[in-house]
Amino acid sequence: MHSQSSWITTEISEDIVRGALEIERTERGVLTHRLPATARTQFADGQMAMAQSQPSGVRLVFRTSATSIELDTLPTKMIYTGAPPRPQGVYDLLVDGELAGQASATGGNTVTIDMATGTAQRQSGPVSIIRFAELPARSKTVEIWLPHNETTELVALRTDAPLELAVDTKRRVWLHHGSSISQGSGAESPSGTWPALAASVGGVDLINLGFSGSALLDQYTARAMRDTSADLISIKMGINLVNSDVMRLRAFTSAMHGFLDTVRDGHPVAPLLVVSPVYCPIHEDTPGPGAFDFDALARGEMRFVATGDPAERASGKLTLRSIREELARIVTQRSVDDPNLHYVDGCDLYGAAENEELPLPDQLHPDAATHRLIGERFAQRVFADGDVFAGEV
Repeated sequence: MHSQSSWITTEISEDIVRGALEIERTERGVLTHRLPATARTQFADGQMAMAQSQPSGVRLVFRTSATSIELDTLPTKMIYTGAPPRPQGVYDLLVDGELAGQASATGGNTVTIDMATGTAQRQSGPVSIIRFAELPARSKTVEIWLPHNETTELVALRTDAPLELAVDTKRRVWLHHGSSISQGSGAESPSGTWPALAASVGGVDLINLGFSGSALLDQYTARAMRDTSADLISIKMGINLVNSDVMRLRAFTSAMHGFLDTVRDGHPVAPLLVVSPVYCPIHEDTPGPGAFDFDALARGEMRFVATGDPAERASGKLTLRSIREELARIVTQRSVDDPNLHYVDGCDLYGAAENEELPLPDQLHPDAATHRLIGERFAQRVFADGDVFAGEV
């Protein structure tokens, strides 16, 4: 272990943080946000506040010849009463694009949520030290991907050699918005979420605006996308609209048009891809709201159920099937005047056949193997020569 005097402490600033739209200076250090402050004043509940503070796709990027790196972090871990323990948040270390180490933070804050009552209790905890050692001594690009499922306050960054900025002006920026599946629920680590895997294949810089439970066509999200510099844009929409049961078909059609209009205000000609929901048996033909399966919870399992009535689709209640149909119609209509607008059916990424082989463990979210499958298929579908996001990498 290095002596205290041999460490070089580097300020954690916008220069080395990628994938966040804003960083907040706190009493201890830095908190990354995936939505700007103007949006964060408009949340109607705590779900989006929690999701956007969880740094999916956010990473520290720099060049160094350091052989040892330390990161002091203060994580906030979620505990659900009666449910199995959630996996520990993982920090991925990439060296020149290859996974070279992983670690998890002990300690930190906890938030205990009782799903039956909706109550939450918060308890403060200590800062944790993440350490990566025995790295190659050569000059290299280092990326530290922060946990996709754990709010993480960054307290200090130390190395045993100086840091330099990693500048790569050739890489295009891909701005993606989606639900918890896009955020990475079920993935084993932050560089293993399907958007991160697809971005790696495509050779692009990812900004992941996947928000657990919160892909709801909110205008503050559309405005954030409008105002964020990006070369490629995708919007994966549907599952949260069904399992939250927040709108009917009439409102969905108008809101989807409005969301696309707002994004186009800031990105009039960028390739814009609309992706419909991947296959999810409980909501294919059964509307929401979705709910926790409390019988499964009593057995120590986390599972979800659909509680709507399939007959209500006739009156405009949304299902995944009806959303796919409407998204395809909207894109077909708009693409007459917007040739850079495209559509991908989510079932081409993960459909009924894939569900037979790789079922959703909790009836809603994919596992790590399915994240890899979706990421690979997305990359094949949109980054290959002649496809929507094709270009030099």
